[in-house]
Amino acid sequence: MSKEIRILIACGSGIATSTVAQEKVKRILAEAGIPARITKGTVSQIQSLANGVDVVMVTTKYPGTIDKPVVQVFGLISGINEDKVAQQVVDVCRAALDA
Repeated sequence: MSKEIRILIACGSGIATSTVAQEKVKRILAEAGIPARITKGTVSQIQSLANGVDVVMVTTKYPGTIDKPVVQVFGLISGINEDKVAQQVVDVCRAALDA
């Protein structure tokens, strides 16, 4: 798999929770052997940044609709269902790479 998955991680402010999520997603994908390039942003930037990425991950609710998979990754920060969220991150990224 030489292709790299491009991910946007968005939170309310673009700083705090997205940074924590970015580190966890990086580790999860590294363990799964999936090369990734991660960009951070705010929920309000999703619409404008979505074209440049394969998957969008959010730490908060995203009310909009885009033509990319959106993964809710707050569990990586809260620790609630963290394993389930980690598996979803891997599955969605693998599917996007195979698309």
